Amino acid sequence: MSFPFTIIDLTHSLSATTPSWDGSCGFEQSVALDYANCTTNTKFRVQHITMHAGIGTHIDAPAHCFEGSTTVDALALEHLIAPCAVIDISDKADQIYSLSTDDIETFEKQHGTIQPQSFVIIRTGWEQFWHEPERYRNNHQFPSVSLAAAHVLLKRDVVGLGIDTLGFDRPSDNYVVHATVLGAGKYLVENVANAHHLPRVGSYSIALPIKTVGGTEAPMRLIALIKK
Repeated sequence: MSFPFTIIDLTHSLSATTPSWDGSCGFEQSVALDYANCTTNTKFRVQHITMHAGIGTHIDAPAHCFEGSTTVDALALEHLIAPCAVIDISDKADQIYSLSTDDIETFEKQHGTIQPQSFVIIRTGWEQFWHEPERYRNNHQFPSVSLAAAHVLLKRDVVGLGIDTLGFDRPSDNYVVHATVLGAGKYLVENVANAHHLPRVGSYSIALPIKTVGGTEAPMRLIALIKK
């Protein structure tokens, strides 16, 4: 039986050139034991990985901002697998644009009210600069989300939000969207890839972070399923 879904990978690959918040990627993959030095009949390459928790396509759990709240390992699986809606603002989003309540209203006029327990991706088009780390970082000037829009999405009872930039807030905004969404017990996914391959509604997202005990952030594999 053929698989009834098309699978879309929404995850950027990690490398030493991955754009990061502070400009120093922090990702290193080294070889601890190589094939030629392996003494067993079956040869192995053994690698070590060093990286920041909030690197590449990654998840922020509520504990990222709030001591004693939900950590990565405690995120409910039923919230990590969800109907997915994509709000596309790539035709207007520049480095100082923030998703507005009008953008959500326009989306819902076209596609219906965002259903409860959805994962909502904001596609800004900023992904086009992913392979230009300095431009992608852009001194922390990139499209983001307004606080008013975040409140509307929380009223829709979303499970979490995703965006194709380094973050949902620019530093000048004092991280109010992080505080509001994570404070409501939801999760955030940053550096989403390939959202342009998704329909506006009708797909399902599967957000699977590394299950680190006590983790406040974690790299992840984010994928979407579209029914054929």
